[in-house]
Amino acid sequence: MRPFLGLACLTLLLAACAPGTPTAPPPPPEVTPVEPAEPTLAATAVPQPTETPPPPTATPPASVPVFPDPATYRWGRVVTGLRKPVDIATAGDERLFIVEQPGVIRIVRDDQLVDQPFLDLRDRVNDDANEQGLLGLAFHPRYAENGYFYVNYTGRGGDTFVSRFRVSDDPDRADPDSEMVLLQIPQPFANHNGGDLAFGPDGRLYVATGDGGSAGDPFGNGQNLDTLLGKILRLDVDAAEPYAIPPDNPFAGGGGRPEIWDYGLRNPWRIAFDRATGDLYIADVGQNRWEEVNFEPAGSPGGVNYGWNIREGKHPFAGEATEGLTDPVAEYATREFGCSITGGVVVRSPSLPEWSGIYLYGDYCSGLIWGLLRDPQGQWQSAILFDTGGNITTFGEDTAGEVYLADHNGGIYRLERTP
Repeated sequence: MRPFLGLACLTLLLAACAPGTPTAPPPPPEVTPVEPAEPTLAATAVPQPTETPPPPTATPPASVPVFPDPATYRWGRVVTGLRKPVDIATAGDERLFIVEQPGVIRIVRDDQLVDQPFLDLRDRVNDDANEQGLLGLAFHPRYAENGYFYVNYTGRGGDTFVSRFRVSDDPDRADPDSEMVLLQIPQPFANHNGGDLAFGPDGRLYVATGDGGSAGDPFGNGQNLDTLLGKILRLDVDAAEPYAIPPDNPFAGGGGRPEIWDYGLRNPWRIAFDRATGDLYIADVGQNRWEEVNFEPAGSPGGVNYGWNIREGKHPFAGEATEGLTDPVAEYATREFGCSITGGVVVRSPSLPEWSGIYLYGDYCSGLIWGLLRDPQGQWQSAILFDTGGNITTFGEDTAGEVYLADHNGGIYRLERTP
């Protein structure tokens, strides 16, 4: 693998992307990445959700108008020796939590890998296929008070499980017997398991699911509002156990599964909220021609249809219709630039103000990293900024806002200035 060094590459305006596409992201992408499937509830959603917290009133940091020179930055190695890392999370303190696809969560403290696992779920995780395994982790916003965190994994029978666990008396050890299953989603195929989890600024838990796998969405799950597959789900995990339906979910009153927030997705591999603005970014793995980044502004009422499988990216796939569909803000040709998109994070690191507001995302196969921003005229611009040579499975932030990525080959790297 080539060293993770900053390397300026060709610039791509969003409108200047050519055809090509990936299949699914993470672990390994369809080319061996990760992807979602078909759902079933482990328990019935309960009414009486908690009130939606008001949006933050503080003025967010400004976004930079242009990309910094990537030649003066690099991805510096933090730790190595991990087994197929696929997710990075923080619990609001100095630790990083790294998800290993076979079913283990590890801790990195002071740039050192802690020997003892935080949680070992290998007794219940199935990682037989490239896109299966322990795929997502999110800590409750009040983790310091309640000790709750949530994981997304493929169970022994191939179903997707979204479960809550609790930390033990030892802050570096979770209780493996504390599992409470929120969702059990049947998977018709082994690929497209989605797997990401994130708490939004509204305190709700967002769950990314894939379309159920195979190729081309054979069951039409992306456009089917009666299934949880191919969606972003939104759950209130505080009002009831296992969860309640937020009353402002777009289908809470009918017309579709009440858990659904957005739909028309193939295999969303990593979603991220801008910690300053609350905007949502969704990276969706394409069939074999186009990889895409979707954007949902803070304050959206949900119910957004991102088009799969009518469209792949901005292009017709199984239909010609465009009415009611929301196109991505960025796309790239799969065969030209990689195989499977890996969604990233919006940089808000106080130590890197020249990157403020730039969304970083990459490709699992090529190791390329793009930046995405809106210029002073409000137009989206995307540019290739780094060629890492790695198999990028995820990006992440620590509590301070420093930005990291995981290489499926076992390393964690941080964006920093070149010495």
